[in-house]
Amino acid sequence: MRLSEFVNKFKSRYLWGNILAMGGVIVLLCLFLKFGLNIYTRHGQSVLIPDVRHKSMVDARRILEDAGLDVVVGDTGYVKELPADCVLEQSPMAGVRVKPGHHINIIVNASSTPTLTLPDIAGNCSSREAMAKLKAMGFKLGMPQFVEGEKDWVYGITVDGVSKATGDRIPISKTIVLQVGNGMLSAEDSVQYIDYKIDRAEETHEEEVDFDDFVEVP
Repeated sequence: MRLSEFVNKFKSRYLWGNILAMGGVIVLLCLFLKFGLNIYTRHGQSVLIPDVRHKSMVDARRILEDAGLDVVVGDTGYVKELPADCVLEQSPMAGVRVKPGHHINIIVNASSTPTLTLPDIAGNCSSREAMAKLKAMGFKLGMPQFVEGEKDWVYGITVDGVSKATGDRIPISKTIVLQVGNGMLSAEDSVQYIDYKIDRAEETHEEEVDFDDFVEVP
């Protein structure tokens, strides 16, 4: 290719048109990245999260939505002193600035006392094992009631003086009382010991005094 032909190709309107088009696309892309992302992420905009704790669910939702925030009920809890459908906790906490449309997770007070299933404990474990297991599950424990039986062994469970069995649903606000052995056996469970030495001596004495009844024949 001659130099003149190579130079003429650079003078082509088609070539420069493509170059200008590519440059325009690059400029538009840069403008979109600069301004479009700011609009999408709402750059420079923030909302101060209001405090909706201890407010009713209806009022809390209205306050948060009016502030441009989204409400998500994450879980339920129970506080006896507060009314049902009352907001117990919120996350993020009040006073934090977030982007508009941010999700606010709230915990709502349950309308009734939650219950837990009583595990198989009576007659199967010691008092220490039973207390550790019940506390881990969230039960409230009172002072144990001592009954006649093997020391520190769990013989039963009562709630408000009423015996409870495995599988019963117990409200978490109730106090569980373990019936624990005091180390003393009852009269029905007492063991009768036999003095083997005395009985054996009596048998030996009887054997010594026993004689055969026979007649000597000359």
